[in-house]
Amino acid sequence: MAKILFKKQLSPAVFQFRVEAPLIAQERKAGQFIILQTNKDNGERVPLTIADADTTEGSITLIFQTVGKTTTELSKFEVGDDIPVLVGPLGSPTHIENFGHVVCVCGGVGIAPMHPIVQAMKKAGNKVTIIMGARNESLFLMKEEMTALADEIIFMTDDGPLKELCEDTKGKPDMVLAIGPPIMMKFCALTTKPYGVKTVVSLNSIMVDGTGMCGGCRVTIGGKTKFVCVDGPEFDGHEVDWNNMLQRMGAFKPQEQEALHRFGANDGKMADAKAKESK
Repeated sequence: MAKILFKKQLSPAVFQFRVEAPLIAQERKAGQFIILQTNKDNGERVPLTIADADTTEGSITLIFQTVGKTTTELSKFEVGDDIPVLVGPLGSPTHIENFGHVVCVCGGVGIAPMHPIVQAMKKAGNKVTIIMGARNESLFLMKEEMTALADEIIFMTDDGPLKELCEDTKGKPDMVLAIGPPIMMKFCALTTKPYGVKTVVSLNSIMVDGTGMCGGCRVTIGGKTKFVCVDGPEFDGHEVDWNNMLQRMGAFKPQEQEALHRFGANDGKMADAKAKESK
């Protein structure tokens, strides 16, 4: 079990936890993730990228958005509570070297997993430009942390800045990293492809066991089947079959909505029962 050491609500639907996990904190590398369950007996297994780690405290930082039953249930955990199942680090780490000029494009909750990658890219000697996208000002997560790391940071609500950088003969990126909603990553890859800029994306497909055995996270990369949990989560954005991935991402939407509805109904009944007991 992993004890919650710190909790903060960053926006109406986004939460930050700092969780006791000393071994993961020591071993994790940029780009890796954990899988957790809110119920050890029959809970859904949810992958979350490690946003940061503190080896002195023996903790890892997780930032997540409430989008379904499990993340909604997780958001109700408090400091001192134990997450019953938390395993990691999983996945292949980001390939880090001195590429030259690296542009990191991140949107929404994808800003959090980009944080350790930016740290590592800067440590390797790269010039790092960060393009952060969000629907509104309140959704720019880790704004101070990212600003402190970047050589240049751009806040945006469209894809214009990336295209402009690719067209800049003096400031053209040597590499682009993109993390965020699949449709955002798809258009980042489409933007950079005509300019021949290497583009790496971090995929967030449906995942169950995290070891490559279930096949739930399979994606098509360059015409070949790959598994996000062990071959990724990072792939060449120009080789991803985005239409296939987007279709697979919606495969269990009805079941997810039903589970969230049942959880909400049960949560309401429990609240009513507690209210009656207190009277």
